[in-house]
Amino acid sequence: MNNGFHLVPPRASTMAYHIDSLVLFLLCVTAFFTILIFTLIIVFVVKYRRKHPSDIGKNIGDHHWLEWTWIIIPSLIEVVMFVWGAALYIRMSRPPANALEIQVIGKQWMWKIQHPSGRKEIDELHVPVGRPIKLVMTSQDVIHSFFIPDFRIKQDVVPGRYSTEWFTPTQIGQYHLFCSEYCGTGHASMAGRVVVMSPGDYAKWEADVPLDQSPEASGAKLFLQYGCMTCHGQQAPSLAGIYGRQQTMSTGEVVTVDDNYLRESILNSRAKIVAGYPPVMPGYQGQLSEEQVMDLISYIKSLKGAATPPAPNLPQNGGSPP
Repeated sequence: MNNGFHLVPPRASTMAYHIDSLVLFLLCVTAFFTILIFTLIIVFVVKYRRKHPSDIGKNIGDHHWLEWTWIIIPSLIEVVMFVWGAALYIRMSRPPANALEIQVIGKQWMWKIQHPSGRKEIDELHVPVGRPIKLVMTSQDVIHSFFIPDFRIKQDVVPGRYSTEWFTPTQIGQYHLFCSEYCGTGHASMAGRVVVMSPGDYAKWEADVPLDQSPEASGAKLFLQYGCMTCHGQQAPSLAGIYGRQQTMSTGEVVTVDDNYLRESILNSRAKIVAGYPPVMPGYQGQLSEEQVMDLISYIKSLKGAATPPAPNLPQNGGSPP
């Protein structure tokens, strides 16, 4: 764990330098104009003070060049701030296609984490150095916020929906993990650590889990357990390859099939009805935990082209969930 005094936290991700550069620019601009304005105030107070009771103020003429200068230069600086910040925000909101996807669930007062292999952690996150990591996060109760200062990432974790953030760690080591959104009496103890490992060490660490415990395999079992195949692939739309596609709803609305859409469709099946199909699917609100919903979504995302789901003990590509 990084201890000791630091003027700024260590930069341990690829985004840290870019964020620090923007923050430093904002601080320099703020400091410059603050010093300039207060200096001019003091100078003007001294220079133009009333020296004698008989002094009469003089009318100051128009200085349009000064007014235009004061409008144009700050405006250009603000445009630079906006474009720089917007570009950085867009970059941070678009994880690379090859990112390692890890599930995160916040609850009072811990972080529950599951890796693609099915390995689970509480208040710890092990990741390989040099590889993009995408976190798919939700909350089981109230709003939390997943914050790793050394990586310069922070994202609210909201109940009832998924949020994402990504990073690429650049240094092997251990780093602080916090919840930065007040979430109740145990908020201060909702902390942990991120362990950045070499790719080889991470592969060994993650491989120590049976294959049938992966999110896809667990989702396949739930898919069969709840009888989802009774409809999907026969009376309802096949879910093979559906993730990322656009679907037309009965209202005419066109939606993209992403994690939030799948979650809503599983828990509240009648919120959005696909055009051409009757609203006969039951909702599973209250029957499935957040972990189970995530497992089902992982299973759906793994389906590429097959029309039927695999057997539960074969975590390969296949069919369709509730």
